[in-house]
Amino acid sequence: MVTGREATDLLLGEQLRHWREQRGLKQKDLADVIRGSVSKISRLERGESPAKARDVIDLARFMRVSPREMRLIERLLEQAQDREWYDHFSDVTPTYLKRLISLEDNASEITAYENQVVPGLLQTRAYAHNLVSTVKRSETDVDRAVEVRMRRQIILDRPIPRVTALIDQGVLLRPRGGRAVMCEQLEHLLVAADTKRVNIRIVGFAEGADVSPPYAITHLMFGEGGPSELVYVEHINGADYVTSPSAVDEYRNALVKLRKAASDRNESKRLIREAIKNYS
Repeated sequence: MVTGREATDLLLGEQLRHWREQRGLKQKDLADVIRGSVSKISRLERGESPAKARDVIDLARFMRVSPREMRLIERLLEQAQDREWYDHFSDVTPTYLKRLISLEDNASEITAYENQVVPGLLQTRAYAHNLVSTVKRSETDVDRAVEVRMRRQIILDRPIPRVTALIDQGVLLRPRGGRAVMCEQLEHLLVAADTKRVNIRIVGFAEGADVSPPYAITHLMFGEGGPSELVYVEHINGADYVTSPSAVDEYRNALVKLRKAASDRNESKRLIREAIKNYS
């Protein structure tokens, strides 16, 4: 069974790689520290191998990280040992989605662009049920997968992360689940848009024509002392977690262009209300 600690291993690996590069060290410089090989260090930094507490602590001490950074490592190691709530839904939750849920839980800011559906953090139960039912046959599996999506939204009850949702206008006009389901979903967006922690911006057809990518992008940023930012790009059979600074820059710039092209808060709410009228 693949567990939720994979996301924590990814964060640990990213943090260790950041510290190593910051100090001008090579992977071979760290191999002897953990009585391993260069390939072991490489797997550890990519989050492909379970992070052993002894190895991580030895590496952190060798690189003389600060007390604050050591506390971060200890906290991540504690998380790696915990069985997360979504592990109980492993049979209906893809590994790549479990990683994203864990990362969202640690993020300070999330920016998501969606061109096909309402972002997962803002979906209603009925809307999510319609989406999941297109890929799962068993009603039990559908219900369990929807429950994961509903529990995932608990982070919206906290002061952080701040969430910006850039939504293609076509999403508003695509009646998934029927008119009643869409009305409920769009009303839910309006309620969320009136909260301080959620910023909903609609990317219009004309305004986004030259800047909208043909795929969804989620950019996550983490608090001071935490791991560096990363980008999540989902595709039909899985997802990519992008941590390379140059690649992250490209996706961040794409989101900046989308934000500039998007309608402001008030106009976005007007477009949502207009879509509701069309369904009513």
